[in-house]
Amino acid sequence: MNRQQTVLITGASSGIGRDLARLFAGEHYSLILVARDRAALEAVADELHRQFLVKAVVIACDLADRNALEAMITGLVRENTVVDVLVNNAGFGMEGPFSETDWASEQLMIDLNIHAVVRLTKAFLPQMISRNSGKILQLGSTAAFQPGPFYSIYFASKAFILSFSDALSAELRGTGVTITTVCPGPTHTGFERRLGPHSALFSNGIPISNSTVVASAAFNALMQGRRSIIPGIANRVLRFISTHAPRSFVLWVMAQILKKKARLGAIQTKNFSTP
Repeated sequence: MNRQQTVLITGASSGIGRDLARLFAGEHYSLILVARDRAALEAVADELHRQFLVKAVVIACDLADRNALEAMITGLVRENTVVDVLVNNAGFGMEGPFSETDWASEQLMIDLNIHAVVRLTKAFLPQMISRNSGKILQLGSTAAFQPGPFYSIYFASKAFILSFSDALSAELRGTGVTITTVCPGPTHTGFERRLGPHSALFSNGIPISNSTVVASAAFNALMQGRRSIIPGIANRVLRFISTHAPRSFVLWVMAQILKKKARLGAIQTKNFSTP
């Protein structure tokens, strides 16, 4: 290897993103860490630099802001930044009946969960193909495998990411570039802290994963060039059921599980996000 490889990680200030940054630092990658919270990012960067002696660049950017996203990409291109690995980890969501949730927040969710992922992939994939080398990791979810009543846009956004990434994986055969989607179930991260431990996503009896375990599984799958991975046996079983059972049955079950906080429309809308 003639140069130190570089990874760009979004949502790198906590949770799975921070754990992935640690794994890449352990393999001596230079880091570009992106999130909204500059102070939290700098704390992560300082820790990893001290422990692994790697270069860590911090970019404070709200990726749901399209202008800010474009400015970040323009700056990186102007500096001739080479991104060997792109990790699209940042995400945002809300719970509640679609008829009652806030459109402004939903628009931000669509911009972050879908637009930012597609735009960053579009920005850095061509240079990877030109080098015949590169890796992209997309943070999906087990939510991608079935509709989510009361979380309709969030579940749909993850279904988009899985479909988009699977399609690209076919396009990229023979290019030397791979794209991997990790689809974890409920995980102890900023999502849980912001949404609250009594949310239907975290109080439905499904085992909750540790972010370090999910990050490790995602990292290994990425390095192996796998198309997708679902960490955890229980999550794989649920995925099998949700994709093989009749759609009407799956919808009924999901509605029963997820309406816990939305019963009779008396829900207080909450947001949850990866910083």
